[in-house]
Amino acid sequence: MPSSISTSAQRDASARVRRTTFFLALAAGLAGLMFGLDTGVIAGALGFIRDEFQTNDRTTEWIVSSLMLAAAFGSVLAVFVADKWGRKGTLLVAGGLFLSGTALCSLATSVSMMIVGRACLGLGVGLAAFAAPLYIAEIASQDRRGAMISSYQLMITIGILLAFTSDSLLTPGGHWRIMFAVLSVPTVLFLLTTLLLPYSPRWLLTKGRRQEARDVLLRVRETAEEADAELSRIDRQLGREESAGAALLISNPNFRRTFVLGIALQMLQQFSGINVLMYYAPTVLNHMGFNASSSVWCTTAIGVVNTLATLAAVALMDRWGRRLLLSISTFFAAIAMLGFGTLLWTGATSMTASMIAMGFLFLFIAAFAVGQGPLPWIIGSEVQPLRGRTFAVSCSTLASWIANWLISNIFLSSMSVIGDYGVFWCLAGFNALFFVVGLMFVPETKGCSLEDIEDRINSGVRLRDAGQSSVKVL
Repeated sequence: MPSSISTSAQRDASARVRRTTFFLALAAGLAGLMFGLDTGVIAGALGFIRDEFQTNDRTTEWIVSSLMLAAAFGSVLAVFVADKWGRKGTLLVAGGLFLSGTALCSLATSVSMMIVGRACLGLGVGLAAFAAPLYIAEIASQDRRGAMISSYQLMITIGILLAFTSDSLLTPGGHWRIMFAVLSVPTVLFLLTTLLLPYSPRWLLTKGRRQEARDVLLRVRETAEEADAELSRIDRQLGREESAGAALLISNPNFRRTFVLGIALQMLQQFSGINVLMYYAPTVLNHMGFNASSSVWCTTAIGVVNTLATLAAVALMDRWGRRLLLSISTFFAAIAMLGFGTLLWTGATSMTASMIAMGFLFLFIAAFAVGQGPLPWIIGSEVQPLRGRTFAVSCSTLASWIANWLISNIFLSSMSVIGDYGVFWCLAGFNALFFVVGLMFVPETKGCSLEDIEDRINSGVRLRDAGQSSVKVL
């Protein structure tokens, strides 16, 4: 009888922890929803904005890319905000910026006002894109961490899908201002749920607030022993490094390796071409002979594929592991971009060619969402040492947004210079490069504690060997 009571209590504790961690991941993941909404809304609104303000290609590129440039600044600002006010405080600041940006964009009377509004949204996205994955990585247990961070990417894809769907419904009436205005509803929801989040236990310990850190861990771990053991591991890790941030980058050569890896993963993710498709999907589809209405609805279909594939990533991340999913993702993304570019090169615009082109786009989106989408965020936060994590994740996020801004700011112009097919062949090359980098440098971190990963990296092993040595991967 005592044994059955004990087993029942363990099941109850496990269920309680699952409910709590699910809520925390969902609440923090709403930052991803806002990210996706702000990313996706411009695709449907852009044509109407061009008509209303009579913008040329360069001005249009700046309207789109101003969000990314501001997000780059936001990721730098996030270092100071996250260290001073914590990951939770950073998300609250982001929510305020989302609300301001939404209002400015929906009420814009000039290109300048639109760009300022997009910049406010970008600052919020930069802060949130930094803080949310970091928060989830630091609060999740090691056996659920991959799925929980993947849930953040899932929320991004759901946000993109909702934005595409809203755009499609509002396109017939040309209601581009309402496309922006409806974003205020999830923004308020995001702010309210963020207020309910506890602070990250790792951040609390860096501020000397040990009892608060233990209280948080008791909520998200099944037993007090498990919580205390993790608390001790974090304590030991904090005690080993006297330097932090940029100083640690100078003093610790092993940190330099993970720092460069985090930046490389984020930049290669952007050079895969995912976000130019999200921003300019209707424009790209027009090159394949789709009319304006068909282009918008095909863009919505892209959002559906993106969401379904991300659901698969959440299910598979802690089963198949990081390296296998990344290899599959980058390989098929390269094939898809090569095929799409070749179709554009042939100049075919028949119904058959258009359907094949959509097939290549769907393949690319699915391949990206399964691996390249969530993995740079997961691995980029997992491999960094505790005292350098805030600095490293911020710098890699900055690199991501600079790459995002660069590619979105030259996309339309590049198609005029080297042709639409040339642009997509270049993107195929970047996906192939990502495949090689994944094979050579990415460790298998599935099931490893953050502290164990840090210990292995500090021992000087190759980066690809810093995770599970027993896992057979590509």
